[in-house]
Amino acid sequence: MWKIGLVVFLCSTLIATVSRGADPAPLSPEDVNKIVIELDERQRNSGDYKALIYLEQKEKDKNDIIYQLVSYRRDADDKLMMLFLKPKAEAGKGYLRIDKNMFLYDPTTGKWERRTERERIGGTDSRRADYDESRLAEEFDAAFVAHEKLGKFDVVHLKLTAKKEADVAFPVMHIWVDRATGNLLKQQEHALSNKLMRTSYYPKWEKLFSISKGADIYFPKEIRIYDEVEKGNRSTIVIQKVDLRPLEANIFTKAWLESKSR
Repeated sequence: MWKIGLVVFLCSTLIATVSRGADPAPLSPEDVNKIVIELDERQRNSGDYKALIYLEQKEKDKNDIIYQLVSYRRDADDKLMMLFLKPKAEAGKGYLRIDKNMFLYDPTTGKWERRTERERIGGTDSRRADYDESRLAEEFDAAFVAHEKLGKFDVVHLKLTAKKEADVAFPVMHIWVDRATGNLLKQQEHALSNKLMRTSYYPKWEKLFSISKGADIYFPKEIRIYDEVEKGNRSTIVIQKVDLRPLEANIFTKAWLESKSR
């Protein structure tokens, strides 16, 4: 009888496992690298990129601030320009990333200042990487953590550690990638001490066909950024419009940005 009972138990266990689906096997380093490279590639345009952006900053015990800015990218040359349009007090201010250097221009003083990757864009919780092309494979080494659930989504959890030569805002990141679509859904950034600094969510992605690339590119329609140090502070980035037509070369110069505040 005990043998019959054992058989029944094993069969019922097998049926239960099959019905809920076996957990996926851990990913190999090669598969992890493919995921990270694909995250970069699907957001990269071989030509130019222009986006009109709504940026909202909420801080504890302060009035909300709403910004409007335009982000210009030339992915082939790793160039980035960000020009603030609103509010009036910030109009004409901008950031220029060229030759891996980041500069801030303040029209009230007419001066340029060298900035670091830790720079809070416009004093918000956003950073340069939130507006630039994705460079995960270039700047980080990736490792598999686990297959997990994020709400209703089946996701792959990866840990990214900054490469020695990389200039990044935070040296350690954890990302959660949707297994069905390949979209980045969640990102957490840590200091060297492993202290959690920021958590970002990517609730919606959109795609747009790129003539220069000959394929679709993907961009996050919205990014919700939560400050994990100053609890209650958060930023929301909404990409309102994307244009992939070629841009004038002089846009990515200090002279062009200075001319916008005259």
